[in-house]
Amino acid sequence: MHRIDPTSLREEFPALQQRPGLVYLDSASTALRPRSVVEAVRTFASHDYAKPYRSAHALGETATRALETSRARVQRFLGAAETREIIFVRGTTEALNLVAATFGRAKVGPGDEILVTGLEHHSNLVPWQVLCQERHAVLRVAPLTSAGGVDLPALRELLSDRTRIVAVAHVSNALGTVLPIREIAKLARERSAWTVVDGAQAAPHLPVNVRELGVDFYAASGHKLYGPGGIGILYARAPLLDDVPPYQTGGDMVQSVKLESASYAELPWRFEAGTANVEGAVGLAAALDFLDGLGRDAVEAHEAELLERARGKLAEVPRVRLLGPEGECASLLAFDAEGVHPHDLATVLDQEGVAIRAGHLCAQPALRALGLAAAARASFGVFNSASDVDALAAAVGAACKAFR
Repeated sequence: MHRIDPTSLREEFPALQQRPGLVYLDSASTALRPRSVVEAVRTFASHDYAKPYRSAHALGETATRALETSRARVQRFLGAAETREIIFVRGTTEALNLVAATFGRAKVGPGDEILVTGLEHHSNLVPWQVLCQERHAVLRVAPLTSAGGVDLPALRELLSDRTRIVAVAHVSNALGTVLPIREIAKLARERSAWTVVDGAQAAPHLPVNVRELGVDFYAASGHKLYGPGGIGILYARAPLLDDVPPYQTGGDMVQSVKLESASYAELPWRFEAGTANVEGAVGLAAALDFLDGLGRDAVEAHEAELLERARGKLAEVPRVRLLGPEGECASLLAFDAEGVHPHDLATVLDQEGVAIRAGHLCAQPALRALGLAAAARASFGVFNSASDVDALAAAVGAACKAFR
């Protein structure tokens, strides 16, 4: 396994070239795009853009091939068995809503249970709340440990014969906690429940193989994978969605339409109503090529080193409390500075050229369990270096002194 060279990689990111001094530590929100992704989108939009599938001309056929080639690229990246298991959506949020609104409605009834954890991003919590209210089902929540991990024995106890869906994050966007997805999926299968995984924070940073994990659904976002915005992935294990009604209706998702009825297309097109975001899919495929070119094990190792350094450096800063279970986290570090509101801290750091995230991190229950309404978060990408971590620690230390 070769090592990541963040100094040379910075040259591959136009945003960092335009801002040489920027310490960008917000990849968990949105990762910057490498030049190869920008160029792939530009080339397609300039030379090959047309309506896929329905066009009866060569340019349309080119667009169709580009879209389906991108689908096959995603299949390989996630280790899916078939291309029909890959549905293009706008992002993780839409993917999770799609599963809740289609598969969930078909499988969950009165008195049934859906199990989530206290770590979930709102996108993997609110759709299940709505589904439970609609179907008169019960939402169960696996509690957190005092360190911010998931209490696995408690999760195991909450599983019952009424559990239909287990919806969990692979990596917490708030605390960086890595959940034991393979074990959770096995526990769910033993109860004949299906596993839905929010992989938004895992897919860019950890090797992911959905078949090895044993999950039924897996969602990810292009803009967190160094790709474009407005494109995302839903892996749905065949044949779980074969007989499920569509999420949206309109063009491209039908097979035949009469005035009084319609028949629907096969997977995955049944769930891709409207004109496809081909530019996004092309850019996403280029992003996956970029990540695989670096080596996903190398990416994981590089970011693990940065995380360990950040924990050590920030632990030395007076009044800083580190969040998340040490040794069980990936790619990001959340923290709280006593006496400094996270929004104020982020503003001060931005003035020093250090970009972090601050707020409730779209995970209010997780922060509330730790006694917080908001937190600061630094997240790492392949272009970050040890000097970026040192700049973060120095800026946080200076801000804490200024607010004393």
